[in-house]
Amino acid sequence: MKPKVLLINASPRDGGWSQKLLLAANYGVLDAKGESEIVHLYKYVIKPCIGCVSSNPKDCKFPCLIEDDDFNKLGEKIANSQGLIIATPLYWYMVSGQLKNLIDRLTSMENMIFHVGRSLLDGKVAGFLAVGNDSGSITAISYLMVTFNSMGVHIPPWALAYHHSKADILDNREAILNAYNVGYNVVKAAKKVSSIIKWYRTDIKTEKMVREIKNTCNKRKEIIASTKVYPTIEKIRR
Repeated sequence: MKPKVLLINASPRDGGWSQKLLLAANYGVLDAKGESEIVHLYKYVIKPCIGCVSSNPKDCKFPCLIEDDDFNKLGEKIANSQGLIIATPLYWYMVSGQLKNLIDRLTSMENMIFHVGRSLLDGKVAGFLAVGNDSGSITAISYLMVTFNSMGVHIPPWALAYHHSKADILDNREAILNAYNVGYNVVKAAKKVSSIIKWYRTDIKTEKMVREIKNTCNKRKEIIASTKVYPTIEKIRR
């Protein structure tokens, strides 16, 4: 079965640099024998998160309680994909506002760990692309990597590509090659990890673990307290 990869263009501009880099990544997806679908995020209405999880974790679930926008429809596409590639323009050194709305709303999928025992993003594979005239690409990509990994998503090697210049992105052959490899490696990694459904365990009894850790630390303190200071060290201290 071919891994399905959802490529998300988080720029409002048709034919912009984000889309061009995403198309380069799509070549890698197809060459690695993956199935791809390109989504233009700004064609969806994604309202801001209203913070249900902060009021009561049980209130936050998927489908999201906000029903008068397109998030749940897009969330279904994400849930049914094995890989994600996200391309974003740099808006003041960070991701676009529409992408931030999507990420915040993905909390409803990650928070299913409290409802069904696993994040709906658990085990998926992702790669990231960032483009802009100015700096901020690595900051944006770092944010995306940390956030998606915290939701249960795998980040394979060579999972990033960026361009921060006023020159045409298609003249940046290194960025094009890097983007291709993002797509290629997302598919390769998805094939490797597809057999593992759940990566985060919730059935661990932490009480015993905490007691043992406390005992180990207390013993360590006792050893340090009982250790005599050698005369040479005492001289140095004086």
